Amino acid sequence: MNKLLMTSLLAGVLSTAVSGAYAQPDLSSLITAAKKEGVVNSLGMPDDWANWKDTWAQMKSKYGISHQDTDMSSAQEIAKFDAEKTNASGDIGDVGHSFGPIAVAKGVTVPYKPTTWNDVPAWAKDADGHWMLAYTGTMSFISNNKLVKNPPKNWKDLLAGTYKVTVGEVGVASQANSAVLAAAIAGGGDEKNLAPAFKLFAELAKQGRLSLANPSIANLEKGEVEVGLLWDFNSLSYRNKLDATNFTVAIPQDGSVIAGYTTIINKYAKNPNAAKLAREYIFSDEGQINLARGNARPIRTSVVMPKDVKAKMLPEAQYQNAKPIKDFAAWEVTTKALPRQWQEQVIVYNK
Repeated sequence: MNKLLMTSLLAGVLSTAVSGAYAQPDLSSLITAAKKEGVVNSLGMPDDWANWKDTWAQMKSKYGISHQDTDMSSAQEIAKFDAEKTNASGDIGDVGHSFGPIAVAKGVTVPYKPTTWNDVPAWAKDADGHWMLAYTGTMSFISNNKLVKNPPKNWKDLLAGTYKVTVGEVGVASQANSAVLAAAIAGGGDEKNLAPAFKLFAELAKQGRLSLANPSIANLEKGEVEVGLLWDFNSLSYRNKLDATNFTVAIPQDGSVIAGYTTIINKYAKNPNAAKLAREYIFSDEGQINLARGNARPIRTSVVMPKDVKAKMLPEAQYQNAKPIKDFAAWEVTTKALPRQWQEQVIVYNK
């Protein structure tokens, strides 16, 4: 296949209306190099998270690039990149927004600006392209209707219930950290002040109603999660894959947080070109629609969403009190201190 044809094919897949300042030098060469590698290994990008499965399937059908994922938390991904170095088992990872700068500080990433670079707002990307948010989520409740008679609508409702609340690995997983921030925001706190959240979760712990298990689809299916704290795209995806009538998904109406996830490309990747092409595709129209099909909210607002995708979203009214992270520098500092504070102010009471 000649370069002209390959470039034409790519144009049909990727949105390339970008200023020359950010355009990549030779996409056809990137495709050729990625095809030679023939595989991309990811960390924290499993099929059932934000519908990654469609992106990996399309990478395989369009470019012949196979995929394998090792699911892990944001902190674990960065630690693995750093520990393995040139013996890298992962080429690309997906981490919470606050972990992007941490990965850069660790020196484990390489920059890559896809052709859709200008469509991504400045707040959602590193100036050099080390990290850039592909999608956002909002913290939500998912309740098992068979186990919870009155599904919570507010954080305050959690304290009035008798069910267990599953938060996950606070201090390790970005989703769990964000659940703490959302509870803090609802209680009048912010990125620098998590006191309201610590008070709420400590009370749940004292009552023996706090679970630190992963609120995964498997645990939901087993009936091990009564109320779980999850990104809305996970709650909706899990509900739809199980029996939608058995689960209620709600954005807490007294306050929640909106945050995003960013791909990071391993500095030591064995398949660096496949990793770069994966990021390129993730930010294409098709890649953004794939994420939306997984109930995530694509970062590129210019992408026209199919009607069937829009129909599956929660009503906009539920998001009226959901706020984006405002002070990322402060949140980065807070997340570093969170593991110790969580242990001292919440886990000490866990029964």
